[in-house]
Parts: sequence; structure tokens; C-alpha cells
Amino acid sequence: MADAFLKPGRFSEAEWQARVQLAACYRIFAHLGWAELIYNHISLRVPGPDEHFLINPFGLHYTEVTASNLVKVDVDGHIIGNDDWPINPAGFTFHGAIHATLPDAHCVMHVHTTPTMAVCCSEEGLSFTNFYAAQLHDQVAYHDFEGITVHREEGARILASANGRRVLLLRNHGPVIIGHTLPQAFNLMWLVQRACEIQVASATLGKQRQIPVPVLESCVRDSLNFNPKYGAGEDSFAAMQRLIDRIDPGYRA
Repeated sequence: MADAFLKPGRFSEAEWQARVQLAACYRIFAHLGWAELIYNHISLRVPGPDEHFLINPFGLHYTEVTASNLVKVDVDGHIIGNDDWPINPAGFTFHGAIHATLPDAHCVMHVHTTPTMAVCCSEEGLSFTNFYAAQLHDQVAYHDFEGITVHREEGARILASANGRRVLLLRNHGPVIIGHTLPQAFNLMWLVQRACEIQVASATLGKQRQIPVPVLESCVRDSLNFNPKYGAGEDSFAAMQRLIDRIDPGYRA
């Protein structure tokens, strides 16, 4: 499948592999129903010494994102090289601050799915009362809503609110996931999405059964999503990429 699409000469092999992986992730998000018209973002650091990042072209649906049309930017959101497409400044306001400040924040994801936004709008926030949420115990931080994220100075406040945690719920808005790798970030997003789906679905059933803290702590320790022995998300992302290759391989162009 990959042999049908040639790497353009202007990209290094390492950058091209990052582009293919990120483009695949946009198609996976669309397949899962996590797209938001032309909005929201997944950003990924380009391997190498430069602080450059890839993000979706503003104006394209996730099903139109390809490896070659992803936009490369610096930490300030300035486009590097090909500028056929603009980027959404709201998208890189906090992405740039996170990438610039955390050296291991190689991938940042933000969505507006219905269940995650519903939980972000609730006073309680994420409730650690189901299988998926249990794996996120003590992994979640919150940031109060300040409006549309177009003001650069909010990026620093968002980063401060995260306080080292990989999952940040923007209140009244949506989740932000910070990953060492794209597969790790994807699997954290999957956990958040599923945890919120279960929480919203069970809300009508009355008071939820609480999970004891020692059990929550053991769930975090035992979760395959954080265990390098089991790929820390690499295997499940690869499975989803194979699925996309079967139904929508054009992202590799």
C-alpha cells in the first residue's frame, strides 16, 4: 500500500514518516466521528533539531488532510516553507505554548466531541467511576473557560493549569491531550472519549458506584496504554492505521 505513494523530494525521510502518521491520525479521527467540520487540531513535532511542528491546513476537512498538505510551523505559528494553506490561529495558541515549553510534548490533540464536551461542561468534571476513567486517575487537570483561544497569553495559563498532567479538560470547552508520541496521545484520547461516553450514558441511572482509590491506582499502574512493554499505544494505533489503509489510503499522498 505504502509503495503506491512516493515521498516528495522536499521532505526528509523522518519528516515524511511523521507526516504520514499524522495524516493517518486525522483520517482515524474522521472515521471515529471525532472531526469538527474544519476545526480542532492535532499537532506533531517534526523529528530533528528544529522546533518545527505539523498541523492541519485551515479550510480542509479531516478526510482531506494528506501527508503532503500538512502545514509546517514554528513554535510561534509561523509557516515554514510551503504556504499553500493557512493555519487556524486559535489552533496553535495553546499547542505552540505546550510544544515550546515541554520538550517531550511531541503530540498535542484537541477535540470537541459531544461526550467530552458534556463532561467539560459539568461541574463535577470527569468522574472516576468506570473502567476507562479509572485508568486516568490522577492524570487529569482543568482550565477555566476564557473564551475562544485566540489570545496568545492564554497559552501560558493553559500550560500552568496542566501542571505536568497529560490530560487537560478545558472547562465548558473540550479536552487537550499531551503525548510523548502520537500513538500515546491517541490512546489517551481514546480513554478520555470512552470514559466520557460511559459517564454521560450512565448519568440517568442515578448515583454511580465509586471505585476505591487503591483500585484506581492499580488501574493506572496496570493500564496497557502507559506500559512500554505493550507498545504504550503503538499497537492499537497501528491497527487503526491498517484499517484506514484498507478504506481510505489517500492520506499517504
